[in-house]
Amino acid sequence: MSLIRSMLRWVPDELYLKMQFRKMMHRRLDLDNPRTLNEKLQWLKLHDRKDIYTSIVDKASAKDYAAAIIGQEHIVPTLGIWDSFDEIDFDSLPDKFVLKATNGSGNRSVVICTDKATFDRKKARRKLRHGLRKNAYIEYREWPYKNIRPRILAEVFLEEDGGTQPPADYKFLCFDGVPHDVMVCKDRSTAVRFHYFDRDWNYYRYDKHSINLPEGFTLPKPEGIDKAWELAEKLSKGFPCVRVDLYIIKGHVYFSELTFYPGSGYDKVILESTDRMYGDLLKLPKD
Repeated sequence: MSLIRSMLRWVPDELYLKMQFRKMMHRRLDLDNPRTLNEKLQWLKLHDRKDIYTSIVDKASAKDYAAAIIGQEHIVPTLGIWDSFDEIDFDSLPDKFVLKATNGSGNRSVVICTDKATFDRKKARRKLRHGLRKNAYIEYREWPYKNIRPRILAEVFLEEDGGTQPPADYKFLCFDGVPHDVMVCKDRSTAVRFHYFDRDWNYYRYDKHSINLPEGFTLPKPEGIDKAWELAEKLSKGFPCVRVDLYIIKGHVYFSELTFYPGSGYDKVILESTDRMYGDLLKLPKD
């Protein structure tokens, strides 16, 4: 860690967020009267802090939380949990599996193995050790990660038609138990694209990529998407804003994770109009 980053970790949260918002979004953060989604997510980082949030963002304990709400049949089976990479019992793992840092966010601390015979353990060790050292509280002041225990989780690799690529993500942005839209994330390992749909599978042009797509663009409506909407509603109840991430494999829905701060509140890909629209939907606890 550089000297500057080491010093910044001691900057008070509110000041740090204002500095970072200015740097990343190129405008002032108004915490007294936040209006957009990005602004309100910064407000929630400071003012919506519940102990249960830490267990919900932990990729291992989040499974227990979700299972209690939607059932164990929607949980990706766990193959093992270890404190360090060198403790992993690779002999006990199947030919295909996924390794994740329990304190990680996004794909920065996820390793996918589709052939154990050719699996590059050295590369995986470097990536996961780096992921275990990351802390989203220090980097982005995402409070739920402050006291999380870093571990390595192994789980079943979800296959789509026998392929070796990770399945599509279905990310439902929800406001107090009401899913507004689903963002379909395809081709995560190559040139990932995000596509937004409502419950009737109407396409939304919500980001800077989608506005350039041809008129009438859409994706096939997946089998099981209606069940996914139902589960997203159940999992999002009681939270001012949460993104419910799910997988759909051959019509069956699996839980991925709950994300309290999509893009950590620094999403420059969505349109300004989208940022404002989401901000209107997000009712802060003080409202």
